[in-house]
Amino acid sequence: MNLNDTNLYVNRELSWLEFNERVLEEAYDKSNPLMERLKFLAITASNLDEFFMIRVSSIMRSTNMAADTSGLTPGELLSAISKRVHEMVDRQYSCFTRSLRPAMEKEGIHFLAYGDLSEAQKVFVDNYFHDVLYQVITPMAIDQSRPFPTINNLRPYIFISLTTPGDEALPVHSVAWDSEENRWRISDERIHGAKYAVVQVPTVVGRIVALPSEEGRFDYILLENIILAHINSLFQGHCVSRTAMMRVTRNSDLIIDEEEADDLMHELTRSIKDRRRGEPVRIEITKGIDMTAMGLLENALKLTDDKIYDIAGPLDLKTWMEFSLRPEFEHLRHTPINPTPVPDFAQQESMFGVIRKKDVLVHHPYMSFDCVVRFLEQAAEDPKVLAIKHTLYRVSGNSPIINALILAAENGKQVSVLMELKARFDEENNIHYAKLLEKSGVHVIYGLTGLKTHCKVCLVVRSEGDSIRRYMHFGTGNYNEATAKIYTDFGYFTSQEALGQDSTALFNVLTGYSKISEWQKLAVAPLTLRSNFLNLIETEEKNAKEGRPAAITARMNSLTDIKMIQALYKASAAGVKIRLLVRGMCCLKPGIPGISHNITVSSIIDRYLEHSRAYVFENNGQPKVYLASADWMSRNLDRRVEVMFPIETPSLKQEVIDLLELSLSDNVKRRELGEDGLYQKPSRRGRTKIHSQIESHRLAAESYAAVKG
Repeated sequence: MNLNDTNLYVNRELSWLEFNERVLEEAYDKSNPLMERLKFLAITASNLDEFFMIRVSSIMRSTNMAADTSGLTPGELLSAISKRVHEMVDRQYSCFTRSLRPAMEKEGIHFLAYGDLSEAQKVFVDNYFHDVLYQVITPMAIDQSRPFPTINNLRPYIFISLTTPGDEALPVHSVAWDSEENRWRISDERIHGAKYAVVQVPTVVGRIVALPSEEGRFDYILLENIILAHINSLFQGHCVSRTAMMRVTRNSDLIIDEEEADDLMHELTRSIKDRRRGEPVRIEITKGIDMTAMGLLENALKLTDDKIYDIAGPLDLKTWMEFSLRPEFEHLRHTPINPTPVPDFAQQESMFGVIRKKDVLVHHPYMSFDCVVRFLEQAAEDPKVLAIKHTLYRVSGNSPIINALILAAENGKQVSVLMELKARFDEENNIHYAKLLEKSGVHVIYGLTGLKTHCKVCLVVRSEGDSIRRYMHFGTGNYNEATAKIYTDFGYFTSQEALGQDSTALFNVLTGYSKISEWQKLAVAPLTLRSNFLNLIETEEKNAKEGRPAAITARMNSLTDIKMIQALYKASAAGVKIRLLVRGMCCLKPGIPGISHNITVSSIIDRYLEHSRAYVFENNGQPKVYLASADWMSRNLDRRVEVMFPIETPSLKQEVIDLLELSLSDNVKRRELGEDGLYQKPSRRGRTKIHSQIESHRLAAESYAAVKG
C-alpha cells in the first residue's frame, strides 16, 4: 500500500469549493423557505470572499513551491480554482436571476430599474439622490494628473467611460456579451476621446432602498441604480458613454513576525489597516465594458484574465443576507425554534451545586447558551469564588461573557483571560475587548508566540470549607452567544479533580513558562493531541487485526491532515469500520478498494452550521468518547493550542453516541461522498423521514419537559 500516491488525496481548496457548492444547493432547494434560500446564496458569496482573501492569496504567494499531496502545483491549482469558481459564479447568478428573483416577484417583492418606477417613485428617488447621495458621492477622475485611485477591498464601484462633445472621434475596440452565443463579441466602433472615472457606491447608507409602494407590494431599488440614473449630473460638460459595476477583492491574510514584534497589539493594528491595500486577487465586473477600459483596469490592478469574473447581475450577493432577515418577510423564513433551558439547570439551585453532584452535557443550539453566561455571572457574584481563568477566541458585540468577567474583576476576583488577538477577521473586536478588560483590572494574556489559542476552556476556583474546588466548562465552539444560536456545538460542565488539575496546568502553560510532560485526562495541541489521536486509531487497527470489535465514528468541520488520513487508511485496510461526518473540506477519498473501502464520509448542510467536534473509538466494546475544539487539520494539531476532553459518565457517553447516530441516519440534509468525489443525498424511498436537526430540537424539548413535569 503506497500511501504517498497522489491519487489517494483531494486538494483541500478544491474540496472546500465542493463544500461551498453544497451550500449553493440549499439555495436551489425549493423545499427551503424563500428567504432561507436567499440567505444560503448570500453565504456562498461571503464564503468566496474569504476564500479569495485568504486561501487564494496564500497560493499566489507560493507559486515556487512543489506539488501538494494531491499532485497539483500552485500554478495548476490556481488554474483549477479559477475554472471551478467561474462555474460556481455562473450557478450563483443563475440561481438568483432565474429562480430566486422570480420567486420573490410572486411574493410581491420587486426590484425595479429607474425606468420602471411610477411617477411618485421617481420623485422619491430623485429627492433621495439630491438630498442624500449627491452629498456623499465623490467622483474620481483618472488622467495624467489624477492617477488611478485606490479601490477599497470588497467595495462596489461604478467604472465610467466619458466623452467630451466635439472631441475627435477615435477608433476603439469594444466588447459586448452575446447571450445567445454565450461569448464575447468584439467590434470596432468610434467613440469620442475617452476619459475615465470611478464612483464608489456609498456604504454608509443601505444598498437596498425601499420605495413607496401599493398595498401588498414591496418595491425596492438598488443604490447603484439610483446613482446610474443620475450619473450625468456628476460629470457636467461630458457624456457618459459606458458604465460598469466593479468590485475588487484584495489579499487580506495578515502576516506578522511575532518573534520580531515588540508589541503584538500595535503590530496587529497596523497590519489590519494594510488589508485595505493588499494585492488584488480578483475583480468582479458587470458585462459590457469596452476593451480599452478593461485594459486600463487590468494594468492598474495588475490582474490577469483568470482573475476577472464577469457578473450577470448585481455585485456582492452577500448583500442579500441582511435583506433576507427583514421582519416583513418572517413568513418566508423557517419558523423560529427557541432553545430549551438546560434540564439540569432548570431549577433555581446554584449551578455550582449541580455541577458538584454531576457532570452536565449541553447541546447547542437546541439547549440555550444562557447556561454558560449564568455560570460566569454566578461566579462573578459568588463571594466564595476566588479566581476565574478563561480563554476567548471569538466573542460577540456587547458580549455578556465580557461583561461578566469585568464584573468579576470589579468584585475583587482574580480574573485572567487569554484573548487570542489573531482570530481572523475578529482582530479589531478582540483588541477592543482586550483593552476594555485590562482597564477593568483583568489580567489579559495574548497567547503564545507562533500559536493561536483556539481551545474553549473556563476555570472557576472556589473556596469550599477547608478546601478548594475547581469548576470547569469546556466547549467545542466559541464563547459567543450570537453564534451559539446558529452553530451546533457541545458544552461540558464538570468539577472532576483530575480535569481541574489539568486545567490549572493548561493555564500555567498559557500564561507562564510552565512545561507539562504529562496530562491526566486532557489532550492538548500542539503537545499531545496528535499522538493521542494516532494512538487511538492504531488501537482500533490492532483490535481489527486481532478480530476484536473495532470502529471509529468522528464528527468534525474539516479533515485535511495527511498523517491522520494515512492512519485512517491503514485502519480501514485492517478492517476498522470508519464513519466520518465532515461538514467542510475532506481530503480523504472513501471507497478505494483495499484502502478506504471501510470508510464512509457524510456532510450535513442545514439551517444550523454543524460545528461540533466529537470522536468515538470502539475500544473492543468499551467505547471511548471525546469532545474537542480541534478538527483533523495540520493547523489544529500543530499550530494551535487545542484541547480534547473525555466524556466518561456512561449516560453522557451514550448521549453523544446517540446524537452521532442520529446525524448519520439523516436522510433529509445529509449527503454522502461517493467514490467519484461527488456528494449525493441518500435515497428516502421506503424509509421514514429523519431530519437530524429538527429531531435534536425535539429531544431537547422532551428532556426539559420531563424535568418540569
